[in-house]
Amino acid sequence: MSSWAFRANRLFDRFFVNRQVRDAEIAIGNVLRFGVLTSLAVLLIGIVYFYGLRLLGLLHHPVFPDTLSGVFSGLMHGDSVSIIMLGLVILLATPVLRVAVSIIAFAIEEDRTYVIITSVVLAILLFSIFGIGGLMGQPQPTLVQDDNLFFFFAVLGSSLFAGFVGSLVGLGGGVFIVPILTLIFHVDFTAAIGASIVSVIATSSGAAAAYVKDRMTNLRVGMFLEVATTLGAICGALLTTILNASVLFVVFGVVLLISAAPLIMRLGEELPVGVVNHKWAEPLHLPSSYPDFRTKQDVAYNVAHIRWGFSMMYIAGLVSGLLGIGSGTFKVLALDTAMRLPMKVSTTTSNFMIGVTAAASAGIFFQRGAIDPVVAAPVAIGVLAGATIGAKSLTRISNVWLKKLFVPVIVLVAVNMLARGLGWI
Repeated sequence: MSSWAFRANRLFDRFFVNRQVRDAEIAIGNVLRFGVLTSLAVLLIGIVYFYGLRLLGLLHHPVFPDTLSGVFSGLMHGDSVSIIMLGLVILLATPVLRVAVSIIAFAIEEDRTYVIITSVVLAILLFSIFGIGGLMGQPQPTLVQDDNLFFFFAVLGSSLFAGFVGSLVGLGGGVFIVPILTLIFHVDFTAAIGASIVSVIATSSGAAAAYVKDRMTNLRVGMFLEVATTLGAICGALLTTILNASVLFVVFGVVLLISAAPLIMRLGEELPVGVVNHKWAEPLHLPSSYPDFRTKQDVAYNVAHIRWGFSMMYIAGLVSGLLGIGSGTFKVLALDTAMRLPMKVSTTTSNFMIGVTAAASAGIFFQRGAIDPVVAAPVAIGVLAGATIGAKSLTRISNVWLKKLFVPVIVLVAVNMLARGLGWI
């Protein structure tokens, strides 16, 4: 298909074919963009105010609130740290708002199945944030760890790279953020994990807005599997109080290396071949297509082994809640290896999902005082910028190239988890 014919076909599809579906996709994309831009604006205001006071010597030993009431109380008193915290809260709430808007979008499409599925996801999220989060949180003001400008810009630059790579391969950037913060900047491990959660949501929100608009993401696959990931994330967050995290890091590091083997064996595969739809695929409206801007073709694909994919997504959510990571690697492996989706659809759908998975445990981390705004703010801004650049780049690259990028990232994640589990970092 020629470039002009492909563009004409895309315009016809956008404006005349399945208009309700396009409206739903646009609405979801707009929610993500609104959340990202609002969060970014508030963060920048708070950062300028905060560092302005620091440079003038008017702010000593700043602390940050870890409850919503504490944030709003600080805002009433003009506290700069509370303004930064408000920007982070808006970012953390964006995936939840996206799920709520998805319910309305599916209702407009008269898709009762996904109205129910999405409502279940929203109920799980709210229960995690306001139920378990309230019980497990330890609300008390906490001293910020590092508040000099060199730290801010150095973390900002590192996060830009993390967001770029994370958006391409469907990860949250935490695989880079945690080692950078702990090894280079000597940030406390708990605060690094909190920043990792922020980076996951920032990557998801920043990249998913573009991916949804370009029809790269399979919304129904993502929403269906989010039931498993959110349940897993809650269970993982609960299990952190009784399980040894070091052992879990080692176990999942080994499992990840083993799981990468099928992907390596199909490294040269541009598109899955011979994929037969699972018996649930058609009733759940999961098979779809995406526009490949590199080949100028619409690529149709089937969805296989849904039960295996659902089970792997629960494990991915469990890992996310236990270890404070986005577990995007597990999601991409489940989508690509088990369900046999094209690599581009796997990474973009993973990006769409990781923010909701992280949101399921973000409320708990927030109320534990694990999200230091002075650490998390440059991470959020850098990752958002990097994820936006990465999202614009993905549509022009091949599935084979994407797999070649993803494999070393899997190895890096596995080695990182093993090193953390063995106490090397």
